[in-house]
Amino acid sequence: MATTAALIVAAGRGVRVGGPLPKQYRPLAGRAVLGHSVRRFAAHPGVDRVRVVIDPADRPLYDEAMQGSADTGAGKLLAPVAGGTTRQESVLRGLESLADAPPDLVLIHDGARPLVPAAVIDGALAALAGHEGALPALAVSDSLKRAAPGEAVVAGSVPREGLWRAQTPQGFRYAAILAAHRSAAGGTLTDDAAVAESAGLGVALTAGDEDNLKITTERDFARAERILAADDGRWARAAEAAFETRVGMGFDVHRFGPGDHLMLCGVAVPHESGVIGHSDGDVGLHAIVDAILGALAAGDIGTHFPPSDEIWRGADSAGFAAHALALLGERGGRLCHVDVTLICERPRIGPHRAAMLARLSALLGLDESRIGLKATTTERLGFAGRGEGIAAQALATVRLPTAPGDGG
Repeated sequence: MATTAALIVAAGRGVRVGGPLPKQYRPLAGRAVLGHSVRRFAAHPGVDRVRVVIDPADRPLYDEAMQGSADTGAGKLLAPVAGGTTRQESVLRGLESLADAPPDLVLIHDGARPLVPAAVIDGALAALAGHEGALPALAVSDSLKRAAPGEAVVAGSVPREGLWRAQTPQGFRYAAILAAHRSAAGGTLTDDAAVAESAGLGVALTAGDEDNLKITTERDFARAERILAADDGRWARAAEAAFETRVGMGFDVHRFGPGDHLMLCGVAVPHESGVIGHSDGDVGLHAIVDAILGALAAGDIGTHFPPSDEIWRGADSAGFAAHALALLGERGGRLCHVDVTLICERPRIGPHRAAMLARLSALLGLDESRIGLKATTTERLGFAGRGEGIAAQALATVRLPTAPGDGG
């Protein structure tokens, strides 16, 4: 099966729309415009990887946009790459960045088109089975008039027959469009279909969509808001049919031993002892990892990181969490929420809770509002009550694509 990468171009400044932010980072219905664009491609089953081309100066804005749209990546989002001074240069840099592991096909999309329907992506991919390029477009239906430069007086009419309004994503066979862009480097062509044409590549017209607008003005923002509001019900119904919610539970316990600190939820907490364990003994992270694995029905932490294997001795449990999240991403799922309870008489957790929340947020890619973190004692009963060790239990809620034939 052909592999497909989506290349989303978002290195422009978007000055025509006005405002303090480039338009691709302005909020639209609760997430950045660019977040909508990335989400549409990451959610498409025909797209394997998504890469965004940005202005390096906008990296903080990009990181914030992606963090605020935690459901955009679905395990497909690659690190962004720096664009150039023109769109053509930015696309070439993006294409070059994929050369180490080249896809068979590439879809090149404007980051300021946040509402591309799945059917438009489908059409572009289908056309590439028999053509070197694909261009979603809409036939011009309005009468066209020509005026002299700088004048608002009709100087003549332009026949509209055979004219089309170009949209994105424009699809190509990767090797062909990379070669075409390399040959056209330094030019001022306005879209990738023009680059393909200049190289003699055949580009098929495919069905565009009126909702696939490019945001240029404030009126475009208002129109996009209306489209999203009308679309919410359809997206919600489709998501409900295509995804299921699962909850996994994890538990971990470690005996106290020599040392002067404990690792808890990724934070080093000073204590009169450490724990006896094969890795760093972080009961909080271990319980969370087991909860994620449980939701995936993918065994437990010992299955993936056997304590008999010396490679894991003293290992940072953050790596275990990254592994569990990677497995979730490979299944097309996302982590929605975790709830962890630390069980001990000591150390006191309260003074370190804020640091733990911040660390868990960074490790799990979740907003702190989606992380429950509590501590409790056993009223001096049992091993924890006697101060012999520490335990943790966790729940993880995930969303997973429903496999064909699943009852979920």
